[in-house]
Amino acid sequence: MAPIGEKAVVSGSVDLTDEQESQQNLWSSILAEVSSHSTSKLPSCKSILVLGEDESGKTTLIAKLQGTDEPKKGKGLEYLYLDVRDEDRDDVTRCGVWILDGDTRHERLLKFALTPESLEHTVVMLTVDMSRPWTIMESLNKWARILRDHIDLLQVPPEKTRELEQLLVQHFQEYTEPEEGQNSPRRTSAVTPTTDEEKVLLPLGETTLVHNLGVPIVVVVTKTDAISSLEKEHEYRDEHLDFIQQYVRKFCLNYGAALFYTSVKENKNCDLLYKYIIHRLYNFPFTTQALVVEKDAVFIPSGWDNLKKISILYENMQSMHPDDSYESVINRPHVRRHVQDMKEITAEDEQVFLMKQQALLSKNITPGRQQESPQRTPAIARTPDRPGRANVASVSPITATCKAKMDGKTAPSSSEGVLANFFNSLLSKKPGASPGPSQPPTGTTGKPGSDKTTVRRDAAAELDRLTQTRKPASEQSSKQNSS
Repeated sequence: MAPIGEKAVVSGSVDLTDEQESQQNLWSSILAEVSSHSTSKLPSCKSILVLGEDESGKTTLIAKLQGTDEPKKGKGLEYLYLDVRDEDRDDVTRCGVWILDGDTRHERLLKFALTPESLEHTVVMLTVDMSRPWTIMESLNKWARILRDHIDLLQVPPEKTRELEQLLVQHFQEYTEPEEGQNSPRRTSAVTPTTDEEKVLLPLGETTLVHNLGVPIVVVVTKTDAISSLEKEHEYRDEHLDFIQQYVRKFCLNYGAALFYTSVKENKNCDLLYKYIIHRLYNFPFTTQALVVEKDAVFIPSGWDNLKKISILYENMQSMHPDDSYESVINRPHVRRHVQDMKEITAEDEQVFLMKQQALLSKNITPGRQQESPQRTPAIARTPDRPGRANVASVSPITATCKAKMDGKTAPSSSEGVLANFFNSLLSKKPGASPGPSQPPTGTTGKPGSDKTTVRRDAAAELDRLTQTRKPASEQSSKQNSS
């Protein structure tokens, strides 16, 4: 039998060992709690890539999701962020937003926004403008091609590409529409453990995910408040809107994309778009059902749509067929432009212009004009000693010549004959009353100035008659030249 003292020593060593183990368990529990809390934090590597044409409302939409009223527009590749809050764990993070310029010359900047490492953490948003519906399908196809070409250049490992593509297929197949008023926890895990017996995956349709890019896509139709303007100005009817919607939904089905009709002006579906993007990036629950009743606030989540549901829109199409080309039904309006706006006017060289004017002036000199001076010279020479008649003779030919130059026409021979008859009539008029060179002028009053006044009056009346006869002749010649 062992001594009592030894037994006490053995029990003391056992108590000391239990105390050390409890301390180790305490530290282990603290480390486990810290590690679990660190892994539950919201990741900061998530991002949104926004693609679309200029003036399609990209920056304005992101500003609305940020909660700001003043969008800041830039060039090239813009970077913004959205605040994301997990209220259950009181955690906040930032989701980066990349906005690419609508000019395709900037597509090389995609290498900074979408990399092989960030591909699995990105949601791509394709924006189109409802105020210009004739550009919707062209824009969607163009930006989808740019995105596909860029992803092909990323050189992602084949096994990683297959994994990302399979996640999209799984999300599409496992989608179940939530019940109205369904309550669920704030956040769900990324992977839900299920057995093989519980998985019932339906096969995809023929046109579903035929273009699987391995990245979630959301198609956003902005400015749906412009539908009323389309109905008034371009005579759009409900069948036109259904035709546009069925084309866009088929595109979304090919890429496995979700569809949103939004309006920042009327605040339609903006908050819903934010919740859906956060759901796809951070696995937050999303309990909103598809919305297809309101023509300007459509929402179709990824995995809900199929060709059978799209065919419901065909019932309202009376004057068009669903298989008609998009451009033949949704026509681009004709814009009237002024002709002068289309021409480019080039100033003529100064020396060339002057040479042309000199050639025109030289052609206007005709033989008829050169014979004017011989016909007028006798009239002036025959009355050198009669100052009153000489003044009339010297003034009248100059006035007629100036009028001929102003009209830009050569003096006809008939006008020369009229002038000669006029001056001859002045010389031969009233021979009894007109005194000779050696006799003093006599008249009714016996004053020399009375004959001068009479001659001037007769000359003025004759000039008026000549002017009136020349005006119809000038008008007739101008009509002939214009014809």
